[in-house]
Amino acid sequence: MGARYRRVLDRALGVRLWVEFTSVGREVTDYAVVLMLRSGQATETVRVYDGAHGHNEMHRYGRRGGKQPGTRFHGGTLGEGMRAAIDEVETGYREMIEGWEAR
Repeated sequence: MGARYRRVLDRALGVRLWVEFTSVGREVTDYAVVLMLRSGQATETVRVYDGAHGHNEMHRYGRRGGKQPGTRFHGGTLGEGMRAAIDEVETGYREMIEGWEAR
C-alpha cells in the first residue's frame, strides 16, 4: 500500500513538506520525506530523507552544489526513521534552509 501527502510548513517562506511511503500492513517498506522551498518561480529541494537502500538515509542539497552523498541518520526501522525525519523537518526547516543557501 502506498500513500503520500504534502503540507505547507511556512506559507510566507514557501516551505513545504512532502511525504511518500509504501507499507505492508503496518510496516513501512520505503519512504521519502522531502523539504522543498519555493525560490522565485521554481521549487527547490532542500533535504531528502529516504529508505531507498533499506536503511534510513539523509541527503543534503545545496543551492549551487546540488545533491550531496547520503548519510545514515537513524538506526531504527524505516517507519521509525520516517517519523523521525518528519519531526526533524518540522522543527529544523529554517536551519536546513540556511545550510542549503550556504552550499
